[in-house]
Amino acid sequence: MGFVDALVVAPHPDDAEIAMGGTISLLEKEGKKVCVLDLTNGEPTPYGTPEIRASETLAASRILKISLRRNLGLKNREVEDSIENRKLLAGVIRELKPALLFIPYWEDTHPDHVAASKLCESARFYSKFVKSDISHQPWYPRKVIHFFSTHLRVRFNPTFVVDVSSEIEAKMAAIEAYRSQFVTHQANSHILEAIRNESAYWGFMIGAKFGEPFVCRENIKINVQNLLEI
Repeated sequence: MGFVDALVVAPHPDDAEIAMGGTISLLEKEGKKVCVLDLTNGEPTPYGTPEIRASETLAASRILKISLRRNLGLKNREVEDSIENRKLLAGVIRELKPALLFIPYWEDTHPDHVAASKLCESARFYSKFVKSDISHQPWYPRKVIHFFSTHLRVRFNPTFVVDVSSEIEAKMAAIEAYRSQFVTHQANSHILEAIRNESAYWGFMIGAKFGEPFVCRENIKINVQNLLEI
């Protein structure tokens, strides 16, 4: 058994909250340990600083009661699927031993998001190497699940949607904690309403108030009880 149940790898602070803040909150309430690993500090932005973003990230993490949050220290706007970065991320995967790896969807207009998706897939493979200079013992997350925090204005076809109706207020509060991005930066203030509306759309698609969509390229096993509840 791993140190955490799920590792959520986000290109920037706020991506995890936007994509799956409700799911993270639900997992934590179920007694599961979630680690959010931000690849960068997200700076520079018009109204942010590294110190402001760190404070906002801490506030958001407390709202969702995230068990563990780290930053890999890569440079914002220059995320690359390099050998060095693969080993760095694989070391974290091997250390934390997550069963599930949540990573960005592979299509986006933001180069960091596309590169992060590739990097995560590569690092997952690297994490199982037996003979290597990567820190910690080999580990291979059971499943990779892609989340949506994209700049593409297109409709995706998810594998499944999580009912986050009970967590929507926590999700929105966690996103709003990034005030430099969505409050002080008034040009982005409409995004908060857009995120809530998007969550309502996916909730409607599964007969719930709010939902969060995910994609898994591999087959997912369900038991009879799950089948009767879909």
